[in-house]
This record gives sequence, structure tokens and C-alpha cells, in this order.
Amino acid sequence: MSVDFQHSETRENLMRAFAGESQARNRYTFAAEEAKRQKLPVIEKLFTFTANQEKEHAEIFYNHLKPLAGTTIEVDGGYPIDLYPSMAELLRAAQHNEYEEHDPIYKAFGDKAKEEGFLAIASSFYGIADIEKIHGDRFCAFAKLMEDNALFSSDKQEAWICLNCGHIHMGPMAPAVCPICHKEQGFFLRLSMMPVTLQN
Repeated sequence: MSVDFQHSETRENLMRAFAGESQARNRYTFAAEEAKRQKLPVIEKLFTFTANQEKEHAEIFYNHLKPLAGTTIEVDGGYPIDLYPSMAELLRAAQHNEYEEHDPIYKAFGDKAKEEGFLAIASSFYGIADIEKIHGDRFCAFAKLMEDNALFSSDKQEAWICLNCGHIHMGPMAPAVCPICHKEQGFFLRLSMMPVTLQN
């Protein structure tokens, strides 16, 4: 069925999604600051990396609202308060929220947009839902490492990369201090977990 955008549920869902992504960006920025205080630059960069992607998601949803420029959309919504001293708890809370956005929230929003005839908007909801699943998986992986006290150690040989200078160390544990730039262990990450890989 075709619905007038001004009177659609999709219009409200876009604003809910914009608000949710905007708040997620801030929560992850706050979590990054806490990781920095705890001398965990790797976790700080993880939260910042994800916060930047949430900003892009917010912009995608907001841009779909251009036909309604100059109006105000009133929506209700519930948003989490994720204030925990434990980095593992912050990571688990982020994982939960990302999975919830993935399914049921954005899938349901996509289904409604499709039903109302807004196929491009439905595509954005479905595509971003898939990305949120990736975010949740990544937060889960780091939370498990924190819970297992294995963020900087392994039961096998690993390649560890210093996120400051790029030095790669081989061993079952990241070095306490980078031998090249002298940054602390908190800058080291398993090379296999780098968010960006370079290919020939």
C-alpha cells in the first residue's frame, strides 16, 4: 500500500532511529573516555570507531526526512542508561543494544517502510540492521576477552600490532611496553582483530 509520508509510521520510525543512533554515538563516546581513563586505548578506539559509524547511520536516517524540513516530529522511545565502571559491562551493554537494533527494531522498521511503499527507506533500515549485527558481534568478542582476562594474552602464538606506531610483536602475550614507540600494553591488539586490513 502507498501511504502519504507526512502521515506514515515510517516518518516516526526514522526519527526514532535518528534519536537512537545519536544517543548510541554519545554513549560510545562516553565509553571511549572511560576506556581512556582505564588506560585501555584499544577499547577506546573500538568505541570511537563504532561511534563514528553510528553518526553516519543517524545521518542516513535524518536525510530520509528531507521532504519534511521545517516540521517537528514528536515520538516516544526508551533508551538505555549504560553507566558501568566495568569495561566488560559497558561492552556487553553495547552488544545488547546493537543486537536489539539489528532485530527486532530495524527489521520491523524496514518491514513497515516496505509495507507503506518507501522502498529506499526500507533498504536503509535493512542494511543498517545488518551492520548493527556486526557491531554487536565485535563488542561481544572484546567483552569475552575482557571477561577471560585475555585482552593482551593468548594460549597460542599471536601477532600483536601496536595501534600507535604499527610495530608487530609475535608471542602469546602483547609486550608490556612497545619496543619502538614505548606506548603501554593497552595500545596492542591482535592483528587478526584489526578493523581494517590492507590488501595487495
